[in-house]
Amino acid sequence: MRNVLLRVSAIALLFVLFTSAVVGQDLAARIKEIDDYATKAGQDWKVPGFAVAIVKDDKVVFAKGYGVRELNKTDAVDSDTLFAIASNSKAFTAAALAILVDEGKLKWDDPVTKYLPWFQLYDPWVTREMTVRDLLCHRSGLATFSGDLLWYESNYSREEIIRRLRFVKPTSSFRSRFGYQNILFVTAGEIIPVITGKTWDEFVRERFFLPLGMTRTITTHKQLLAATNVAAPHNELEGTLRVIRYGNVDNASSAGAIKSSVADMAQWIRLQLGRGTFAGKKIFSSDRSREMWTPNTIVGGISEQAEKFIPTTHFNLYGLGWGLTIIKGVRLFLTAEVLTEWFHVLR
Repeated sequence: MRNVLLRVSAIALLFVLFTSAVVGQDLAARIKEIDDYATKAGQDWKVPGFAVAIVKDDKVVFAKGYGVRELNKTDAVDSDTLFAIASNSKAFTAAALAILVDEGKLKWDDPVTKYLPWFQLYDPWVTREMTVRDLLCHRSGLATFSGDLLWYESNYSREEIIRRLRFVKPTSSFRSRFGYQNILFVTAGEIIPVITGKTWDEFVRERFFLPLGMTRTITTHKQLLAATNVAAPHNELEGTLRVIRYGNVDNASSAGAIKSSVADMAQWIRLQLGRGTFAGKKIFSSDRSREMWTPNTIVGGISEQAEKFIPTTHFNLYGLGWGLTIIKGVRLFLTAEVLTEWFHVLR
């Protein structure tokens, strides 16, 4: 559990929905309670640094950093500190494709081969039947994380990674089981330049980062090396926490390469809670928003441990780029990496 928290707490994006349970409570008191809890949690779990943002009624009511950017150093985390947001990048890819659906340039259920004729999986039938929607909801039949060594710090291009996926054998039948896949999100990202003539990086910058004022958010390793106020990644080896270096994952950007701050990501939260509208401007339609938050795949069952530790959770599902669940009557929209790791720990 500690290792999971160290991985996912690199950036904490706290969606706080003030439901009837907290109606009447003083907002300042509620935020202080969360602030105190975050401070204690960071100390209890010995997390070097993290950040939290809260959005309420389309306003950022809280954004704060905790701890330090790097173990054994003193530079503090603040709301502008860059963290790797990892698989939260997948939601940007789904939203980018949603824009193209709105513009009539793409349909969720178009075959992948319509845009990438050279796309091929191990099974020819699955190759033919695989749709854009399938790319975004982890139901390909491939095992969780299978093929990831094709991209992680490799010198393969995005196209070459996708081409080599044809040699990865499935572990279940098509659309029958959840299997968390990074390479299929790389594939989804490569549809964008076919349609628009712009790279995935250019498209998300122009359609999201600029209009949302996400001035600190970046997508490439070169930008990361040139950036200031950056949190170092950490992991635990044989019980000892250590600093590790950032890997170059530019070839898998649409699956997990974005680096951002909570100040910037709070604007992304505003867009999501605004059903695709930000500061009066429609980025994508409310119809597309609802489609991305509609379940497509069952992630897994609720184990005995999950029933014990999080009894108010009744399902674990995946939409398009988003994990979906309910805890204590509040809907949560998460990266599937967080959702699946959480449930694996509780098994």
